[in-house]
Amino acid sequence: MDEEASDEKAGRLFPAPSPPPTVLCPQRLPGCDLESLKALQHVLIDNHNRYHIFFNHIKFNSHITHRALAIYAMGGSGPVIEAFYQQDSQNQRPAFASPKPITEQNFVEHLGDENFYEAYTTFFDKAIEEKGAAATLEEFVFSDKYNFNPGRDAASQPNMLSRFVDGLMHPLIHCGYGVEFGLKGMLSEGLAMTALRDDHPRRFLPLPLSVAQVTSDVDKTETKFTSMVLDDTPMIPNKAAIEQGTHAFSILARVLKDPSLAPDGPRQYIAQYPDTLTAHEDKIRAYVDQWTIDLSIPGEIERKMEECIWTTSVMYAVGGWSEKGFTADLFLMHLVTSSLFIPSLIASLSPRAQVLFLRVYFASAIASWISRGRPCFNFKRFFKSTSPVPNTPNNLAVPPADSALTQDAQPPNPFLPLIQSSITHPDDHHTKIQRAFAHFSTIYGPRPKGYFAGTELDGADELDGSLFLRAAVLTADHMGWVGKGEEAKEWSSEGFYV
Repeated sequence: MDEEASDEKAGRLFPAPSPPPTVLCPQRLPGCDLESLKALQHVLIDNHNRYHIFFNHIKFNSHITHRALAIYAMGGSGPVIEAFYQQDSQNQRPAFASPKPITEQNFVEHLGDENFYEAYTTFFDKAIEEKGAAATLEEFVFSDKYNFNPGRDAASQPNMLSRFVDGLMHPLIHCGYGVEFGLKGMLSEGLAMTALRDDHPRRFLPLPLSVAQVTSDVDKTETKFTSMVLDDTPMIPNKAAIEQGTHAFSILARVLKDPSLAPDGPRQYIAQYPDTLTAHEDKIRAYVDQWTIDLSIPGEIERKMEECIWTTSVMYAVGGWSEKGFTADLFLMHLVTSSLFIPSLIASLSPRAQVLFLRVYFASAIASWISRGRPCFNFKRFFKSTSPVPNTPNNLAVPPADSALTQDAQPPNPFLPLIQSSITHPDDHHTKIQRAFAHFSTIYGPRPKGYFAGTELDGADELDGSLFLRAAVLTADHMGWVGKGEEAKEWSSEGFYV
């Protein structure tokens, strides 16, 4: 490919980011300029051309583009984006040509084989160009054809939806960035990553997908939902609607009370998730099937998205807290960062696929939580013992002038120092989880205490919208305020098995 054609392809795959798909998606913070955009596009294009999606041979995912996009979205400067790219690219595997092209005829034959990353990426580049991003995502992740083929035995099924939520949700995250920022290249990379992930048996996926629990009014609901998501987003709490059906928190309560799902000791680091599926998948599906999604109720998809977001944040923040302190769990953290992309992905899907996505996401989150030891939730003590105000170390700020509105030493906007500190933190996940909590606080911060009083989860009536700020403060304190002189710390991988 000559240089002009290469530049044209790069511009098509990685243009300037588009606005977020809906108001429920994360909005961009001020601070970016042309230098930031040029740095971002350089990272996206150079990474696409030079590196494999897995940085080792046990399928650990590259996070280069995730950090660059998160920094850009939070208003980071071009030099910061470039500096972290130089750091993050040190441990990557070089890209290489696949043994042969991927076609619709041999698509299934090479699933799970990382040697075909280049070929799957090229295949999805073409599919997105011909069919569009939304149609490609819908077909290759949510259709019966690319999940359960009647002509194949159980061991050779495509199971693309299963792969989509594998690997700590990284395929979902990568595709989510593509949809949120309007980047076809990110979506094709994410779909290629999906194809290369391992297929762990998931009996909580209906067979075939068309028999999933979608209400009989789906076809009637489709036009109404599209308008509702894109044009009319209800932000006022609707208690009557919440109390209809079964809430995600009620499912958590039932799982907590099930003695057969109690932790039986630490699990092997990499195998903990598939081992949990092997041991408990039928029971997980039985519980998730009790979670109701009724598209005949106005605003149902927004509510169920919100339930997933609150659920993952509770698992990480309240589940990670005890009287001994806070454990910032590596695996539960990924549930939070992945939930940030639910609104962007949902906006691209048909109602049938939206319900499938929410069910599979919720089931995978439940399985991950169980695999980490199923930590319980002491809501009352959590809210009594944690602070919604960051206490930045070595704060030598000059006292405000007498004419200032307040003499309070605390920051007027408590999220700003948290965001500022995360942008330059050496751990890329710190930036991403703080971006998630900042967005969740923006959307759900006004939720009052007692909002979840109607669920079966003990103590959930103590929850209010300050959860996300409290979680962000706990995370910053755990990971270290490096901009204030503290050493950077790492995520915990010990789990909650005692």
